[in-house]
Amino acid sequence: MTRVEQADEERLCRALRAAQDGDEESFRVLYREVQPRLIRFAGALVGPDAEDVTSEAWLQIARDLPSFRGDLDGFRAWTATITRHRALDHLRRRSRRPGGDVPVEELTAMAAEVDTELAALDGIATRDAIRLIAELPRDQAEAVLLRVVVGLDAKRAGKVLGKRSGAVRTASYRGLRRLADRLSPSHADAAAPARQAGETHPLLRRDKTGGTGAEGVI
Repeated sequence: MTRVEQADEERLCRALRAAQDGDEESFRVLYREVQPRLIRFAGALVGPDAEDVTSEAWLQIARDLPSFRGDLDGFRAWTATITRHRALDHLRRRSRRPGGDVPVEELTAMAAEVDTELAALDGIATRDAIRLIAELPRDQAEAVLLRVVVGLDAKRAGKVLGKRSGAVRTASYRGLRRLADRLSPSHADAAAPARQAGETHPLLRRDKTGGTGAEGVI
């Protein structure tokens, strides 16, 4: 972590504590930091309804924030957990099967258009990248989203999903390998020149630990 990144993390930590004490400006700072990641995460689960889902999630986050206990990474995991629960609730309501299991096809379906906020974010937030992630098997898609998009380590991502960290690492590794295959020149000729020049797709560069989510996987 660079000095700039460390200073930013410290600023966000202070904002978290102040927001818990009721400071509205600090809450807005946290929102601006976390919301882009959450809307990408929700977008891969519910498509164009991501904004509705994250709005519901923030109502709960704002209500329960004073009782939250944990550090900044814990806060990110907590908000991701709430968003995931609201997304699954949304899919259940949409499928009119309350209380039933969410079909895999519901989680892997991605509408052609996602929230316009995504267009202002970096390369990983493009519609194509989110669509590709959403087409992965459910366990791999969620693992990649939490690790690469939300920025959680394997342990915290595992808590969000109710799985062991090793299972999350494996699912993330397999998902990223699938994405790498999909992004290879034989599958995407339009992007071939950049890759042949040695450029790595942003999707495969972004991981909180500095790897591709495969550490610890044999």
